[in-house]
Amino acid sequence: MTIDFWGLGLQAINVLVLVWLLSRVFWRPVAAAIATRQTAATAVTDAAAATQAKADAALAEVTKARDAISAERAAALDAAKTEVEATAKAAQTEAQTKADALLAAAKTTAAQDAETAQADNAAKATELALMIAARLLKRLDSPKVQAAFLAQLVETISQMPEADRASLVDAPKGIEVVSPVDPGDQKAAIEKAVRKALGGVPELRFVTDPALIAGLELRSPHFVLHNSWQADLDVVRKAVKDAA
Repeated sequence: MTIDFWGLGLQAINVLVLVWLLSRVFWRPVAAAIATRQTAATAVTDAAAATQAKADAALAEVTKARDAISAERAAALDAAKTEVEATAKAAQTEAQTKADALLAAAKTTAAQDAETAQADNAAKATELALMIAARLLKRLDSPKVQAAFLAQLVETISQMPEADRASLVDAPKGIEVVSPVDPGDQKAAIEKAVRKALGGVPELRFVTDPALIAGLELRSPHFVLHNSWQADLDVVRKAVKDAA
């Protein structure tokens, strides 16, 4: 086999010329285009990275703001819950206090009403009893009863201080002898007994007062000597009222 070195040389030269032509005519523009494209791609990538960084920063800010809002909302809810609980507790305490006060006032009022009713009932019962007693005593009034009251009046006058008896004797307007009915023919005996007990001769005037029920009393502008069943009933009424 024979090698054609001239052919090989020419082919090698052709290859070299082709490579030179490709590098001159094709490869440089293609390389420049590739470089341009690579530069543009790098710029786009950098811009995208910058945009991504901005987006990440914005997202971080948003996340931070959202977390802050969530924390603030949670704090506000806790504060509102605490305030509501405190307000509810205060309202409950106030309501309980008012309820207790109303209950205490109601109990006090009920007790006062019961006490007042009891006092009123006792007063009415007392008045009724005294009214019944007055009616019964009025039925018992008789000359003998009046004679007993005259004796009691004389005894009471005799037990008075001498100065008081003297002032009655010297009373400018005299003395009233008060009885529930006109003593009639007993006036003389009454005058004699009263003047003897007083130790003088005072001016005596007989006056009737049906409210006495029975008895004899002496009255002057500045003195009253009670001596009747009505006076006794008045003493009983006052004693019951004071005891109540």
